[in-house]
Amino acid sequence: MSNNKLTIGNEWLSFEEVKNTIQTNATIQITSEAEILIKKCRLFLDEKLSDGEGIYYGINTGFGFLQNVKIDKKQIQQLQYNLLMSHACGMGYEVPKEIVRLMLLLKVKSLSYGNSGVQLDTVNALIALYNNNILPIIYTQGSLGASGDLAPLSHLCLPLIGMGEVVIDDKKYATKNILNKLAFSPIALQSKEGLALINGTQFMSSYGMYCLYKAERLLQLADLIAAISFDAFDCVQQPLHPSIHNVRKHKGQIATAATLRKFLDGSAIAKQAKKQVQDPYSFRCVPQVHGASKDVFETVLNVFLTEINSVTDNPNVFPDEDLIVSGGNFHGQPLALHLDFLCIAMAEIANISERRTYQLISGQRGLPAFLVNEPGLNSGFMIPQYTAAGIVSENKQLCTPSSIDSIPSSNNQEDHVSMGANAATKCFRVIENVEKVLAIELMTAAQALDFRRPLQSSIAIENFVSTFRKEVSFNEQDRVLHDDMLKAVEFIQQISLAEIV
Repeated sequence: MSNNKLTIGNEWLSFEEVKNTIQTNATIQITSEAEILIKKCRLFLDEKLSDGEGIYYGINTGFGFLQNVKIDKKQIQQLQYNLLMSHACGMGYEVPKEIVRLMLLLKVKSLSYGNSGVQLDTVNALIALYNNNILPIIYTQGSLGASGDLAPLSHLCLPLIGMGEVVIDDKKYATKNILNKLAFSPIALQSKEGLALINGTQFMSSYGMYCLYKAERLLQLADLIAAISFDAFDCVQQPLHPSIHNVRKHKGQIATAATLRKFLDGSAIAKQAKKQVQDPYSFRCVPQVHGASKDVFETVLNVFLTEINSVTDNPNVFPDEDLIVSGGNFHGQPLALHLDFLCIAMAEIANISERRTYQLISGQRGLPAFLVNEPGLNSGFMIPQYTAAGIVSENKQLCTPSSIDSIPSSNNQEDHVSMGANAATKCFRVIENVEKVLAIELMTAAQALDFRRPLQSSIAIENFVSTFRKEVSFNEQDRVLHDDMLKAVEFIQQISLAEIV
């Protein structure tokens, strides 16, 4: 267990803090102020239900189309259990453990504001699952991204009532069989708690934050790998001149050009005279293309940081205003639109990467065809480009927007949904695919660069390629490149960003 602890309350949860929880075994706790707000809200809700005959959606009524069915006071607790059980309808693959941890973290964050009516014991139980790495089994399919992420959040919270399944130390258990191992006793749910737990956008938000975490790394790696390809293809440096980018003024473009100039600084290959006047767009326009994706990344990040620092269940409870208000903060439209945007932006990083790979194996600029000795006898890097092309094509299919679709549900009470959960899971797939395509480009660029010897690139590039060569050696003749490709993916997953920037 790490001594690293994240304290959650009304303070803004930053991207750096989220990244730290992904990278470390940080534990979480809530502030004393958050505890006070949670207790105050719960007390207010109890008094409301005991003192009057008011009808409050999801608290003493049915859900969705059944909103007009009033629930007897004696049945309100059973209503919450029924809600969790009936809505746990997930299908598909199991959600990765990193994202399950984020879901627990972000659900605690949303409940910490004291506008949800939950018991403090319920929040502490979620914290206990997180801190003890007891991870509920959740499935990728089932959410429409509009009434909150109902199905996945139901699976997330079933263990709180002693149901569902969990993973502990990579072993799967039925929660009911390991109650003695849990860090809490099953919760006796009170009014509204089931709804507070399963309304919310924590499935979409967690996928989005994890994709942003991965995307940040890949955008930095893409610049470095492109710089290696730039020298390996013996490109003209003129398109990186700052004056070109300063007159267009896009932040990402300017930053990318500066990064490439830094990576290529001191390269003997870059300094030698060139026979060509211009290079293909996949090299010449790296600042414009990579930069545009970086600008999208910043836009998407701002939306997701706003979301994870918000209250997204329904109804919302405001003790100081004597209000219980039913609305639609659970609707995932902001996330769905921006997840689709991130899909497109990151897919383009793979798209242009594959084009550079294609150019490098084309037999131009003094490089052998397919970057191998005795081409013909050896196929060299012919087929890794096929693989990259197939992955890029898959990404194009995955970039069909989810947010433009809507299928009515709950007998047309929930007549417009965001499909943000589908946007989230396909964005995750796109990010994984970008990682693979960049790994193939790195393999290809390193191979091409070795054919430039004895000429050297910059110190930064030579050091990086030298580190890579400890994992994947120069390809003298045909071998099973699948193994090299897996090593290349692992390399870019594990390489420290401090060694890149």
